[in-house]
Amino acid sequence: MDLMRRKLFAVAIAAAALFHAPAQAQEKFITVASTTSTEQSGLFKHILPIFEKKTGISVRVIAQGTGQALDTARRGDADVVFVHAKAAEETFIAEGHGVKRYPVMYNDFIVVGPKSDPAKIGGMKDVVAAFQKIREAKVPFVSRGDKSGTHQAELKFWKEAGIDIEKEKTAGWYRETGQGMGPALNTSASMNAYVLSDRGTWLSFKNRGDLVVLVEGDKRLYNQYGVILVNPEKHPHVKREWGQQFIDWVISPEGQQAIAEYKINGEQLFFPNAGEPGV
Repeated sequence: MDLMRRKLFAVAIAAAALFHAPAQAQEKFITVASTTSTEQSGLFKHILPIFEKKTGISVRVIAQGTGQALDTARRGDADVVFVHAKAAEETFIAEGHGVKRYPVMYNDFIVVGPKSDPAKIGGMKDVVAAFQKIREAKVPFVSRGDKSGTHQAELKFWKEAGIDIEKEKTAGWYRETGQGMGPALNTSASMNAYVLSDRGTWLSFKNRGDLVVLVEGDKRLYNQYGVILVNPEKHPHVKREWGQQFIDWVISPEGQQAIAEYKINGEQLFFPNAGEPGV
């Protein structure tokens, strides 16, 4: 009987070892709170397998608007933030939630709208003047309304145009989705509405309907991304070493090359600029 018990115990130990081995192997991961644009554009699907193969560290992405991503990190629910709203990122660090901001890459915002272009903004290079014309025409405009970097940029343009967009919400032409860039573009396509989009998500967007790019090229449409390690002194469970490894790789020549190589139909979506001063 004792022999049988010993055999059963040995089998149980072996089974437990087999059960826990994959779990232990999967424990080497970090959580990155990032934007819907980096996720929905397909960038992460392109670069993360390269990083994971090199380091053995898997990356779990929480794709939200920039404001939500920073709030996730403030709660200590992420190891790294990868977002695109420099002022909000600097506030995040000043509050003690982040260690250091590193510029990574940029692309640009564009104003997309129906081919018929009832506001007559096609070809304009002044985004603020274009927003004024949209308001004057009172044609449908879709806003993400989610405190994302794109939403913050949009609100800034309304303000520079001298338009109190809070008052306009009751007029019917201005619609907030409260969702990411992909759903906002889908809503715009179904409504034949104008929308501010990042170029990366637009290039990867399939359901365009009658939407086309109408306004681009204004320097105010420049869209910079940064990456920050969440402060382990404020959140001791942050995986500092692995999170920093991810940051170091993203801004390394290999990581920067991986970003530059991501293209859709031959068009580059993001332009690496790590180490460039003042961005």
